[in-house]
Amino acid sequence: MKDRGFRTFVTVLAGLAVIYFGATGNRQNGGEGGISGGVVLLALLAAALAWNLTKPAAPK
Repeated sequence: MKDRGFRTFVTVLAGLAVIYFGATGNRQNGGEGGISGGVVLLALLAAALAWNLTKPAAPK
């Protein structure tokens, strides 16, 4: 994958997905459902993983 714009899009999408599902997760206990520091950390890890997995292969 040589398109850096696509890499950026996938990375941002991965981070936002984690934040979305972390914020809308388990609200059965009457909680407000905000995002915690752990969710932000998981979002950063997911974004870093997506960035790493979509990097171009090294030339041979």
